[in-house]
Amino acid sequence: MRRKRSSDESGAAAVEFALILPVLILMILGMIEFSRAYNVQISLSNAAREGARVMAIHDDPALARSSAIAAAPSLNPALTSGEISVSPASCTSGQTVTVTINHSLTLITDYFGVSIPMTGTGVMLCGG
Repeated sequence: MRRKRSSDESGAAAVEFALILPVLILMILGMIEFSRAYNVQISLSNAAREGARVMAIHDDPALARSSAIAAAPSLNPALTSGEISVSPASCTSGQTVTVTINHSLTLITDYFGVSIPMTGTGVMLCGG
């Protein structure tokens, strides 16, 4: 025999869903933002490594900056040469060169802030 639901329980599932829905949406948006930030961090690290490699081989800071920009084509907004620092400015054999990229990630939602500052660093041994 089936029991009938009492009238005071009708709509309980809808109320529970309405209570949990904001938490679910916040979790999904958080996963999306984290995934984007992780992707940008990997792109910055790879671009900095490529800039350091070019600087270590060619000893040309301008070429290192343009190589780092070219290595991260998917970043939006794109990298600029002002966000890339090369240290030291001249590369002598046996010395290490460091390329640091400071980029600001603009977030899709405003729940977690407007933007996040991110940094990528690459270090190579000069002279090959």
